[in-house]
Amino acid sequence: MTGDFAYYIYCLIGLIVAIFVFKKVAGCLIRTIIFAIILAVLVAIYYYFFKQ
Repeated sequence: MTGDFAYYIYCLIGLIVAIFVFKKVAGCLIRTIIFAIILAVLVAIYYYFFKQ
C-alpha cells in the first residue's frame, strides 16, 4: 500500500516538474520566433527602402 502511494506521489511531482519545464521551453521558443520575425521585417524594410 505504501509503495503504490509513493509511486503516485513521484508521478505527480514528475508531472508538475514537466509542466514547468514545458512552460519555460515554450516561452523561450515563442520569444525566439517573434525575434526572428521582427528581424526579418527589419531586413525587408532595409532592403526595400534603402537599397537602390
